[in-house]
Amino acid sequence: VQLVESGGGLVQPGGSLRLSCVGSGFTFSTYVMRWYRPAPGKERTMVAFINNSGGSTNYADSVKGRFTISRDNAKNTVYLQMNSLNPEDTAVYYCNLRRIWGTTYNDYWGQGTQVTVSS
Repeated sequence: VQLVESGGGLVQPGGSLRLSCVGSGFTFSTYVMRWYRPAPGKERTMVAFINNSGGSTNYADSVKGRFTISRDNAKNTVYLQMNSLNPEDTAVYYCNLRRIWGTTYNDYWGQGTQVTVSS
């Protein structure tokens, strides 16, 4: 399994970025995908979730209405469109795949992509 994120960078407050995550080594279209970022003093917390077909999404309260998760299964890619960015969105963003077998699971992570929101 490999997950490769891209699209991070430096952006001014109020600006936008689109992150991408390309997956390989698994059947991308059959898995839920998630984006995470660290919260202050905490482990990574989920930012957005999308089901395998793209028909169902969910967001952390802090990003609702500003971020949009989407996917292109033909390209094995999940996206995170981030609008109205503010300095609190500064973080390394990670793409996540969770494989579940019965009551156990394995989490797979990309290398992360840095997003910095600053004037």
